[in-house]
Amino acid sequence: MLAKWEDFTNGLIRENPIFRLMIGLCPALAVSASAPDALGMGLATLFVLVGSNFCISLFRRQITNELRIPIFIVVISTFVTIIDYVMAAFFLSLHRSLGVYVPLIVVNCLILGRAEAFAYHRTTLSSVLDALGMGTGFTLAILLLGCIREILGNGTLFHTPVISLQFEPIILLILPPGAFLVIGFLIAGLNALSSKGAGK
Repeated sequence: MLAKWEDFTNGLIRENPIFRLMIGLCPALAVSASAPDALGMGLATLFVLVGSNFCISLFRRQITNELRIPIFIVVISTFVTIIDYVMAAFFLSLHRSLGVYVPLIVVNCLILGRAEAFAYHRTTLSSVLDALGMGTGFTLAILLLGCIREILGNGTLFHTPVISLQFEPIILLILPPGAFLVIGFLIAGLNALSSKGAGK
């Protein structure tokens, strides 16, 4: 039971895709200028990750080693297409805002990496728990980026003003360089906290 719990919790902090493994950074940097976009991308990635891990682990004994990568891509593409159509049908403004980054989930190294390193070798339950943990960790990390950048760069949170009129937004933070600055400071802060914890 403890091992199953670790399959889930690893992706939250210790092996967080963005802050620890530093994979899946392209969408994290590109669409985290606002909290709604960040949350939408995080949940879309979570859906694809859980669905693809489930299917790959379920049929892993039937997938030959030589064909595994093309099969992984087909499975991942199927779930990306599903979420792309769902977003286009029910969340059109979000779909337009995320643009090409939704189809690009297919080539997100987080998705393919978990399929190759975990789902192809583990049971279905372990694979789904791993996907839930990694997907939740990714979603929380990109949402944190989005919240910080939107609050400091635009004075809003989920497009609602949260800072007084006297505040001068730091426009740089909602521009592409701002994404690198925020993620750099967050990683440095986490590393400093980890070092203190290790020292104790």
